[in-house]
Amino acid sequence: MTKLYILYEHAAGYALFMTEQQEEGILNEIKKRVSDLEKFKEICHFVAFQPFKRGRDALENINCISEGILHSHLEEFLENSFPKKKKKKHVLGVEDAQLASSIKEKLDITCDASNVVNELIRGIRFHFHNLVSGFNDLSAATKVQLGLGHAYSRAKVKFNIGRVDNMIIQTITLVDQMDKDINTLSMRVREWYSHHFPELIKIVPENTLYIQCINMIRDRKNMPEDIAEQLENILNDPLKVQNILEVARSSMGMDISNIDLENMYTFAERVIALSERRKHLMDYLKSKMHCVAPNLAALIGEVVGARLIAQAGSLTNLAKAPASTVQILGAEKALFRYEIL
Repeated sequence: MTKLYILYEHAAGYALFMTEQQEEGILNEIKKRVSDLEKFKEICHFVAFQPFKRGRDALENINCISEGILHSHLEEFLENSFPKKKKKKHVLGVEDAQLASSIKEKLDITCDASNVVNELIRGIRFHFHNLVSGFNDLSAATKVQLGLGHAYSRAKVKFNIGRVDNMIIQTITLVDQMDKDINTLSMRVREWYSHHFPELIKIVPENTLYIQCINMIRDRKNMPEDIAEQLENILNDPLKVQNILEVARSSMGMDISNIDLENMYTFAERVIALSERRKHLMDYLKSKMHCVAPNLAALIGEVVGARLIAQAGSLTNLAKAPASTVQILGAEKALFRYEIL
């Protein structure tokens, strides 16, 4: 009668079991006996076990098994444990069909990956610690399985170091967030300082220049002697500077204490530092775009090109996307709003 040998991969090593293969009724019989240890032992017998010497060996073997590759450790185990005489009458049950194909090609062993084999492996997995001697300590075996699972996951789940466009995506996302923060903080500073010098907003409407101006003017009644020169360096417009100096003398703003002004200036300096940091990020983004996607940067610009890469998810996805997809990138909200209307 043909014998069916079952290959079982455990975190601690390889095990081989044997059962009498029958053509009819064996699947239902296994399902009835799989939950009872004594009944399962009657149809499934332990043959051999070969442990891994190191955790690194276990990781290498599980990586090979996941890819359907016959590792030298498993090859040695089968050559020593699987019957050599009359091997054509024996069948090796393997759970993975791709691994079974590799074993068949390399060792010329007839393999089976049917439902019967899967059901037997399920029973072996359930009763393994009682079928193989030396596995009485269930907690130790559980730790071995947990450690191997973590090592396997760390080896498979890792960042793609070849994706140079990751830095572009992160940078343009940070620049957009900084724009929102700078606008929000600038509006707060403008509203705060307008109590002291409300006419300055009409003269200098731009947020960045406005923050720099109030950092130089500070108290409009006690401006430094070289304020005209400092403002001219910021605005590059002598007419605006002269207008600011004239309006400051007759402003309708209220007087503010020195403590309030110091808090306001500290806040303004933080906004200026944030704006300077944004400039450095933009320079870095432009240089990065010219290195990673020079054609895209020359065609539509560094900032727009970076936003397209971020919307597509990667430069590869953007390159593969059809024209119809590129057309609606970034316009999802408008598209959905149109559908609702």
